[in-house]
Amino acid sequence: MWEEVIELGWTAAVFPESEGGLAVGYKGMGAVFEAMGRHVAALPLLSSIVLAGEIILHAGSAAQKQTWLPGLISGQHRLSFAIDEHGRHNPTQLKTTASKTADGWRLNGQKNFVIDGLGATCFVVVANIESHDATSEAGLFLVDAAWTGVKVQATHLADSRNYAQLNLDNVRVANDMCLGTGEGATQALHQALDKARACLAAEGLGLLKEAFERTNMYLKERIQFDVPIGSFQALQHRMARLYTELQMLESCVLAALNAIDSAPTDLALLASLAKARTADLCEKLMNEAIQLHGGIGVTDEFDLGLIVKRARVLQQLLGDGVYHRNRYAQLKGF
Repeated sequence: MWEEVIELGWTAAVFPESEGGLAVGYKGMGAVFEAMGRHVAALPLLSSIVLAGEIILHAGSAAQKQTWLPGLISGQHRLSFAIDEHGRHNPTQLKTTASKTADGWRLNGQKNFVIDGLGATCFVVVANIESHDATSEAGLFLVDAAWTGVKVQATHLADSRNYAQLNLDNVRVANDMCLGTGEGATQALHQALDKARACLAAEGLGLLKEAFERTNMYLKERIQFDVPIGSFQALQHRMARLYTELQMLESCVLAALNAIDSAPTDLALLASLAKARTADLCEKLMNEAIQLHGGIGVTDEFDLGLIVKRARVLQQLLGDGVYHRNRYAQLKGF
């Protein structure tokens, strides 16, 4: 399936033509992620292209882009992005350190919940630059999975997808594998994170639409008391409320994706809004879908269970509803 994705050009979609991409933009990529959500497709598009690829594009040097971007587009390289270290997403709380050496850098630390980490040829690692004063700044580093001191272990989550724990023990990184440090690196990091959050929101929208439509169809087919249970007004009201919230979410997701392509200053605000609403509705709508299906909704043989498990993990990835509501409030000045 990944080879078919590459042939369709999805891996090139968001990169500029000057770098060998198709410059389709994120409104087009968002449609791809929504379809991935509907089909519960497990593809490394988010980790390799949206996260790692965007960071290389905006933080890397001309030589680094020439080395890595063609391989990402062709599928020769599959990169993963390593940032989280705790039980909840917080890109400002990092203990992984990068210390300067005579010939490069030395990395130490542990990264958890690395998306598509197993089988990745290389990792984009976020680390704090060690300094003699009290100031701290972020650094972005390319770490080859085969280097000495790099250990990758599988992590099992509810959706049964590819996650890993990355351990770095005195890993030596040459200067040409440092993508950047300081303000430029931080800006590229947060820009990539917001684009990934918008894509996750689009995937969540696809998941939620699929669950809603399957539930709506079931209410019309399930007979109880000699009538379809969808004829009961109480159930109709519950579905109507979910439909309204689903339409509001779609508007939020489209606004976030449009913000990426139009490059306004409120991308961070709209990305957090879309991700927060996605996380909240992933819980509410999925709970309702299970209840309205009744007993069949919790059987392993029924596809709704797969959708629910993916939704449970998706609502936590790159920040849950609590994280993004707080971030939205801070961006608004509260």
